[in-house]
Formats: sequence, C-alpha cells, structure tokens
Amino acid sequence: MIPVSADPTVVHPMPDQPRVVLLKPLVTSPLIEVGEFSYYDDPDDPTAFETRNVLYHYGPEKLVIGKFCALGEGVRFIMNGANHRMDGPSTFPFPIMGGSWAEHFDLITGLPGRGDTVVGHDVWLGYRAMVMPGVRIGHGAIIASGSVVVDDVPDYGIAGGNPARLIRHRYSEADVDRLLAVAWWDWPLQLITEHVRTIMSGSVGDLEKVAAAQA
Repeated sequence: MIPVSADPTVVHPMPDQPRVVLLKPLVTSPLIEVGEFSYYDDPDDPTAFETRNVLYHYGPEKLVIGKFCALGEGVRFIMNGANHRMDGPSTFPFPIMGGSWAEHFDLITGLPGRGDTVVGHDVWLGYRAMVMPGVRIGHGAIIASGSVVVDDVPDYGIAGGNPARLIRHRYSEADVDRLLAVAWWDWPLQLITEHVRTIMSGSVGDLEKVAAAQA
C-alpha cells in the first residue's frame, strides 16, 4: 500500500500540540512567502507569527522562507523598516513624532536597504535566533540558538553566535553541489513520503539513486 502523505494545508499538523503551526496556510501578508511544511513552534501564540516574529515589516522588501524549514520558539526576523539614518549626528527619527517635525518626513523615507530576506529550503533556525534585514540563508543551513545573523550563510553551513559566524560546513563542497542538484524538497510529495527514511538518514548517493530512478 502506498503511504498517505502529510497534509501541507492544515495550520496545526499535530492536533495535540497547538504550539506547532505550518506557516504557509497561516500567513496572509503579501510581503511574506513560505513554502510547504515549514513550521513554527511557540507555546504562547504561534498563530501570531506575522506580527510577533516579523518585525518592522513595512515593505517593499519581502521575507521569503523555503519549504521544510524548522523555526524554533522566539525566532525573529528584523526587516528593513527598522532602519534609521546614520549619516548625521543623530539617529533619532524626529518626523515620526508628529507636529512640526513631520514636515521633515523626507529625511526618513527611502533609506537604503539590503533587499529581501531569504531563507532557503530545509533550514533549521534554533531557539530565539534573530535574522537581520537582507540576509540570505542557504539551503540545508543550521542557525544555532540565540544567534544574530547579520551576514549571508552558505548552503549547508552551520552558523552561530552574535554576530553569527560560520562554524563549519555540513558537507564537502562537492557533496553540497550534489545535494543542490538532487533538490529533494522539489520532489512530488508522494515521492518524498516514500523515501522519508532516505531523506532523513541516507547518504547523498542514496538520494541520487532515488532521483535517478525518476528520470
């Protein structure tokens, strides 16, 4: 019998664990894109992810999160709306306080940004990790708990600290290329279901054999 795949459209994939939510069916903001099965875990209110975990998101930069990502409790994304001027004596945003100061609103519009914040597929972000604006985290990366990610993290890299630094690579450069070519996260859901054990505990070669059999 062919196994039944999990359902990517439910908000709570574990009915007895309301602290876990799938983000794709939950998110409503056009500035946030999330792939299937990426989840967030929080004992308080995981359904408030858009407002509690994505901060200062006034656009136009997007937050893009790939498929099969695991976001630990308290993960935060700081977006470009948090930016202040730094080219003058004061960084204080006087115009937002209103009154006659509002006449100078042009001083805080159009501030330079780093573009979209992008998290690849199969990324694990640990407890209370913080991702700063415009950062790109590669596929298969791991971000240690409590890290502040200010720079890009390569595919299958492990980064940690404040500011986060690359600790090591999970695979050799050649094997990373092989994994990216396999791109198991783009397989049909039924194929993923049939080969969950290989995806979780197999070798790069094992994944390649599965992919080759579908060619």
